[in-house]
Amino acid sequence: MEPLASRLRPMHASEFIGQKHLMGPGKPFFTALAKKHIFSFILWGPPGVGKTTLARLYAKTLDVDYYEISAVSAGKDDIRKFVEKKDTTEHAKQKVLFIDEIHRFNKAQQDFLLPYVESGKIYLIGATTENPSFEVISALLSRCQIFILKELSFEDMFSIIDRTGLAIDQKSKEWLSTMANGDARQALSLLENTAQLYDAITIENLQTTLQNSYLRYDKKAEEHYNTISAFIKSMRASQPDAALYYLARMIQAGEDPKFIARRMVIFASEDIGLADPHALTIANNVFRSVEIIGYPECAINLSHGVCYLSKALKTKSAYYAYLAAVEDVKHYGNLPIPLNIRNAPTKLMKDIGYGAGYEKYTQECLLPEQLKDKKYLKK
Repeated sequence: MEPLASRLRPMHASEFIGQKHLMGPGKPFFTALAKKHIFSFILWGPPGVGKTTLARLYAKTLDVDYYEISAVSAGKDDIRKFVEKKDTTEHAKQKVLFIDEIHRFNKAQQDFLLPYVESGKIYLIGATTENPSFEVISALLSRCQIFILKELSFEDMFSIIDRTGLAIDQKSKEWLSTMANGDARQALSLLENTAQLYDAITIENLQTTLQNSYLRYDKKAEEHYNTISAFIKSMRASQPDAALYYLARMIQAGEDPKFIARRMVIFASEDIGLADPHALTIANNVFRSVEIIGYPECAINLSHGVCYLSKALKTKSAYYAYLAAVEDVKHYGNLPIPLNIRNAPTKLMKDIGYGAGYEKYTQECLLPEQLKDKKYLKK
């Protein structure tokens, strides 16, 4: 039997739940559907929030020649096969290619895709859980509209659970929505399995079903976030053994190595910072190695970096200094910048004092007047 999550997938825009900033009346995606506007776009958001559903709704509404592939298993031949497929109908339909997990396409695969999108032979819909700014080449990104999807709210989750028609009390519904963390697919999977295993859907039965080892656990849901959290906290505590263990778990689960390396780059500045400026260089080199080499060998580069970052001295002073500066920006807004450090590209600007008295190595405070006594970076 088709899974519950698939059976409940909406067939019309009016049935779609969540993403009101995109699908509410007058909002961008709703308007694109209403006007049947064809264009390339990328759907960026966490698992189970409606990316695939929106792609299918779009294709159905516009009545296009639609083809789905997953970047995990597909390659250039799959793209070529779709592009070169002959349309024997009287009125040829526009071709729309949906690539799930597009962030897993490497640069060469994306470069191969680009001319087809650029020429209009196909329109692209990409779905990704990762920031497309990091994962999609700039040439392809510039030809796509980016839509950011959010985790489903409790209200959205309740509506989706109610749509199943299964008997579930309010407390169990609240527990299920909390556990799923905005992922409708995970909630529906757990709900369906609980209904098959037990006579009643209760919190206790939901929890027992969740712990049942035969159920497939989506590494991109709760386990994904729990493991990366444990990984970061182990490095923060200067425990390389624990950090290596959680690294190994992620690698064995097939986690994207660039995701791991990117978190290491952030960690090098946020947690190590000025205590060891070389840490950022090491982390960036690990990221670059991961990009070039890939699995399985890049696991060695990751482990090298993890050991270094775990053992490095740590201070969050630069990170906290930045956060303190952000608070003042939010509180005071755009305070006047001192005239002596303003840019003076024209004679008029020079005449009114822009850049006057500027000294390269001055000891005078260069903050706006209202912040003269501020010290963001603590010694």
